Amino acid sequence: MKILPAFLFAPLALLAADPLPDPAVVTEAMKKATLFYTSKLAVHGGYASSWKKDLSAGITEHKESKTVISIQPPGTTTVGMAYVRAFQATGDVQFLEAAKAAGRALIECQLASGGWDSDFDFDAAKAKQYYLHQHVLAGDKEQGKRRNSSTLDDNKTQSALLFLLELAYLPECKDDAALKESVKFGLESLLAAQYPNGAWSQQFDGPADQATPVKKAAYPKEWSRTFPKVKYTDFYTLNDGNLQRAAQVMLRAHELTKDERFLNSAKKLGDFLILAQMPEPQTGWAQQYNHDMEPVWARKFEPPCVTGGESLGAMETLHDLYVVTGEEKYLKPLAAGFAWYERSALSDGQYARFYELQTNKPLYFVKDSYELTYDDSNLPTHYGFKMDHISRDLAKLKELMQESREKLLEKRGGPTSEKSWTSKAKGAAGKANAALQSQNADGIWVKGEEIDAGEFTKQMNAMAYYVEAAKKGGAEFAKLRQ
Repeated sequence: MKILPAFLFAPLALLAADPLPDPAVVTEAMKKATLFYTSKLAVHGGYASSWKKDLSAGITEHKESKTVISIQPPGTTTVGMAYVRAFQATGDVQFLEAAKAAGRALIECQLASGGWDSDFDFDAAKAKQYYLHQHVLAGDKEQGKRRNSSTLDDNKTQSALLFLLELAYLPECKDDAALKESVKFGLESLLAAQYPNGAWSQQFDGPADQATPVKKAAYPKEWSRTFPKVKYTDFYTLNDGNLQRAAQVMLRAHELTKDERFLNSAKKLGDFLILAQMPEPQTGWAQQYNHDMEPVWARKFEPPCVTGGESLGAMETLHDLYVVTGEEKYLKPLAAGFAWYERSALSDGQYARFYELQTNKPLYFVKDSYELTYDDSNLPTHYGFKMDHISRDLAKLKELMQESREKLLEKRGGPTSEKSWTSKAKGAAGKANAALQSQNADGIWVKGEEIDAGEFTKQMNAMAYYVEAAKKGGAEFAKLRQ
């Protein structure tokens, strides 16, 4: 009687992974995941952020519905971008068609103001609540009471524009007039919404007031320690990386279109960040500023402050602008920024999200009551009032600053030889294997009790990068796999 080897009966996740998996196998796994997403989860080509396992509803930050898609990552924008990356890596048209469908979903729900909201529900009654760019193109000129506020919060409009830009500049999409028109309108609207000082507000429904004065950041003479319940969406907002992401859009738009207006817009934002650096004794940045350039309240748990989070994003953006432009003025604020961080670390090495204006004392909130306090013993759990990644990210920025601008520009161009691509493939193999091993029988990835678009994006990007590196490794990679 022949005894079959035990490994044939082992679960897939327990089998020894090929240290350099066959790119064809990895590509097939990506195709299987894409088929499930396009056939089972897509709504008008777009995607929610997650789904119930029984597929009874898609889930976004704000709602559950069978007909909702998310613009806020993870969702349509990041899934769509993953398809673009998969197509670029493999050349397989399945990924291109999936990306085009996701792009059409965003075109359908682009607002008349040029950007996007957090999500969009294609249910006919709910869709009527929005004033869309498609309505304007069809001759509908009266907004009425319909929603038309584009938002930069949580990388919504920015991620949509970046995805559509990448899609539009694929050679295979060069004749897609609707796609190109949507991108052009979105970028033009974002340019128009930029204030004279270079900033954007959190939301916009039209062009910014170009008569708004340009001022340097200043401490308010006084500020309320209780939440004033003011409308904050027209404040200049660094929170959640809003302006950092806007800069990335403008820099990529310039790279692809060669239109100098986009580079000038990014540089103008850099000028704002220079203006927005707080004077001594706290040479960091605020989460949001009023039009007098004073730190102000946003939500009930976001007080006027100098912030341990967004200050780093401002510094990273300034460094990026230096690398792209070579203009030394963008580096000048960084020394004072690092000095402020050095004297602001908590005893455990973490950083507070909020530091009191001028005293630099860490600020917190009391759970449930949201009373502002110096005591960190009873914090709300929905928000990161302390951050343990800042020290690591500051160290990375310092390392980048030790390298020459020429070297950094060279790295941005990516590998140029089969040997260097093969090295990249070796480095990416672990994540590609992890994606293969964690993929379920349907070809997807589950997080907790939900099918998760974030997991899809992460695993698809890991596999696409590996396949791309393997392909560009050519004979060198093939020799390594023998």
